[in-house]
Amino acid sequence: MSNRTVSVTTWSMEQTSSADLIPVQEPDAASGIRIVRSEVPSPEFSRFLYTAVGGDVTWLDRLPWSHERWRAHLERPGVETWVAYDHGTPAGYIELEAQPEGTVEIVYFGLIPAFRGRRIGGHLLSYGTARAWDLAERWEGLPPTKRVWLHTCSLDGEHAVANYERRGFRVFATKTEEQPEAAPPGPWPGAHA
Repeated sequence: MSNRTVSVTTWSMEQTSSADLIPVQEPDAASGIRIVRSEVPSPEFSRFLYTAVGGDVTWLDRLPWSHERWRAHLERPGVETWVAYDHGTPAGYIELEAQPEGTVEIVYFGLIPAFRGRRIGGHLLSYGTARAWDLAERWEGLPPTKRVWLHTCSLDGEHAVANYERRGFRVFATKTEEQPEAAPPGPWPGAHA
């Protein structure tokens, strides 16, 4: 086990009004791009998305989650997974989570590596952020959304902050800390060779 560390900067970003969202033009129907809510809680599918999207950017926190923990999380009121498909193939996802006082966190957002750079991400982020703003319309008892927030870090890639800023998010906190160096787990061993 390595004792080496890496310096990681984390930016917390927010929108405080639905008017903050700067949407992108939606792809036309012929593009084959569509976004669908995964309405049936499926730990297997959600774990697939998590590892496929986050495997090369060191998403590690949910890897040890049991099937039961995944299910309990996905069944919480106000947790939604929206999946982008390219001609029927999952390309990426955005996970929303209702929090107290009308706050919604974009907990995870990203694309499977093969689908990056194809103008899917901007559309998914725009669409998913709009769904964060209207989340309470789909969940009885939740207050209307007053704030949408997320955090991203330097491990997510050099363009992450700029991508969020283009959709209208603003940085409200920044921190840099040393973290143990960890190899990206990949969706399977050797996936990044």
